[in-house]
Amino acid sequence: MATDCLFCKIIAGEIPGNKVYEDEEVLAFRDIAPQAPTHILVVPKKHISGPAALSEADDRLAGKILRIAKDIAAKEGLTDYRLVFNNGAGVGQSVFHLHMHILGGRSLGWPPG
Repeated sequence: MATDCLFCKIIAGEIPGNKVYEDEEVLAFRDIAPQAPTHILVVPKKHISGPAALSEADDRLAGKILRIAKDIAAKEGLTDYRLVFNNGAGVGQSVFHLHMHILGGRSLGWPPG
């Protein structure tokens, strides 16, 4: 756990989160500043600063995050949704703990940003 990481504090239960999924490796919770009617974050419990910090040893965990996101989207009733990873402040990453956004419930334009 990174002591100054917001998501690590949510994972540890130090800060409340509106959880929608949890197992021994992954936590998913609703974003506190949603950008769509459904906006859920899927995070590994292991602190990884972002996509660029993933190693080959994290391949299974990264795949698990994708599968969990698909399952959550289905449970939320979403057939159309966007999955997003950001890497770096220049593209909007504000919490430097790997996380995937599940966005849905409205039309999302392309390109994003």
